[in-house]
Amino acid sequence: MALSAPVITSRKEAEVKDAIDSYEAYHTTHGGDVAARKAKYTDMVNKYYDLATSFYEYGWGTSFHFAHRWANEGHIESLKRHEHYLALRLGLQPGDKVLDVGCGVGGPLREIALFSGAHITGLNNNSYQISRGLYHNNRAGHGITDTCCFVKADFMKMPFEDEAFDAVYEIDATCHAPDQVGCYSEVFRVLKPGARFAGYEWCATDKYDPSNQEHKTIMAEIELGNGLPDVRTTAETIESLKAAGFVVEDFRDMALDADVPWWEPVDPESWRLGNFRTTRLGRKVTHCLVRGLETVGVAPKGSLEVATMLERAADGLVAGGKKGIFTPLYFFVARKPEA
Repeated sequence: MALSAPVITSRKEAEVKDAIDSYEAYHTTHGGDVAARKAKYTDMVNKYYDLATSFYEYGWGTSFHFAHRWANEGHIESLKRHEHYLALRLGLQPGDKVLDVGCGVGGPLREIALFSGAHITGLNNNSYQISRGLYHNNRAGHGITDTCCFVKADFMKMPFEDEAFDAVYEIDATCHAPDQVGCYSEVFRVLKPGARFAGYEWCATDKYDPSNQEHKTIMAEIELGNGLPDVRTTAETIESLKAAGFVVEDFRDMALDADVPWWEPVDPESWRLGNFRTTRLGRKVTHCLVRGLETVGVAPKGSLEVATMLERAADGLVAGGKKGIFTPLYFFVARKPEA
């Protein structure tokens, strides 16, 4: 297995420490609050992904999401099936014009395009991730550069005409929105009448108790480590879809019937060849590699601090999963009514 360490290439060395400090200052763990995160969500999320993207690709690949997973199914296979399931529930057909909201570096975009034959536009407000997405598109072959493209824009103010798309999906992305109803309303606007919006949302479950200090601490770590303004409940998510005008056709927490816990790939106590980098030993190896790259000037100072922050994020996610208070697998299908 290759052990090449991640390098933050989106920022110069002098900028990395400033970016870390200003990003952390938004969060409850460092004295910030929800109002500030929502007011400046674009800056916060961009800082987060400038810092984190190289580590995501290093430890996870190009599909930045969790997945419902069956027994004896590999991690990568579960990610692909997770993406294929969205395409099937949306009923995607060759030539359909589809929007991927918050597309990351385009792993799901490319997989769904190959699976369905649809033409997919990836919406992303982070320049570095788009540059990485274009790089991966050019390497993918199979006509991907003809069927997939990227648009740099804010998903709260999409630069598309009304009723422009045959379908829209999001995977672990609209959790970054400062206003869930506002974000879903933009999706509603760009969808054709009768078309569907489907996705996987990050949510607090019914077991989350906001008066429980341990629960609050876990959620604060999840927010810090994943660039979130806050974490909404499953009930709030459904109500937000309805408030935006959608008819909600299906919703459920897919984590509840998975054979393998969704947090297993980032659990440092879990051991398998495919997740070595997230184990205790793998973390130590990564720290040594990143520290060495910082020392010789290949990686900017602050890279190790980013790695440590993302490990805290993983620990928060694992704790939230094991407590049953958090899920990244809240699936929904919503339809825009016919005109």
